[in-house]
Amino acid sequence: MRLTGVSPESGWTGLTVRTALANPSTRPGLHLPGRVLVSAGSTDVPVLHVRLGLVATAEPEDPDAPRRLVQFHQAQVAGAFALRAGRARSIPFEFPMPWETPVTIFGGVPILSMRMGLRTEVAIEPQLDQGAMVPVFVHPLPAQAHILTALDTLGFRMRQAGLVDSRLPGVEQALPLHQRLGYWVAPLYAGPITELEVIFVTNPAGLEVLLWCDRRLALAGITHQSISRFRIWHAGTERRDWVSTVDGWLRMAINRHAAAASHADWSANITESAHVSRPPDEPVHPGFGLGGTAGGAGIGGGGGGGDGT
Repeated sequence: MRLTGVSPESGWTGLTVRTALANPSTRPGLHLPGRVLVSAGSTDVPVLHVRLGLVATAEPEDPDAPRRLVQFHQAQVAGAFALRAGRARSIPFEFPMPWETPVTIFGGVPILSMRMGLRTEVAIEPQLDQGAMVPVFVHPLPAQAHILTALDTLGFRMRQAGLVDSRLPGVEQALPLHQRLGYWVAPLYAGPITELEVIFVTNPAGLEVLLWCDRRLALAGITHQSISRFRIWHAGTERRDWVSTVDGWLRMAINRHAAAASHADWSANITESAHVSRPPDEPVHPGFGLGGTAGGAGIGGGGGGGDGT
């Protein structure tokens, strides 16, 4: 499939910008090939640079502020050049997708409201940019796909997905934002938690999985949250028992959450208990889960591999 974004003509330059992607589907860590075609009108146009940027709608750190369109990654594909009247210039590119790029497609279906675009910026003057936008569809890495499938197998149902325009404290990130995938808790794990959010922080070696557990007592106006971190390698993805691995993570995270809640003062709202800054648990070696199965006895059964505290 070939997608093309076309800009409107600039009133005084007659410049148009067309951005074409040979295939708009990609994954984090890959290169997105395409071509930018810049065409001049009846006058010469001095171009300062041509840049590409990934844009998406994100929630600001302030929960009361409105969502806004943010550009979170960019790369320059051409420097300064002069485009003569009536001429065009074709600029091929291979745009590098960051390893932390949010996922917008899973199982061939868009993830709720997740949308992303590649914006072309042709700088004509310091205060004038001529641009075009083309949609981009980001599929999960194999490890991410297996984790999402395991959550579905264990009975979790996605209820929301979005980007937060802020960094996670204590977590090494390359991008200024992160993606949160919210789930209704599966019946087997309900009780200690009522909601689960999953956050992926990916790099070339593997990914960290943050499980954000929440228990809300609506009538009492109380919420108790905790975050547990786990690390996994990309290598050996196909040799792992993913249901066992994710189930083990969940049991460890929920046990940690329940232990912290047992010492909480439930007469007041609690916004945090376990800590994002806690180092991730040791990586699981290929071919092994963390112990615990969906059929084990209670939430406490079968956890293994160390609690990372």
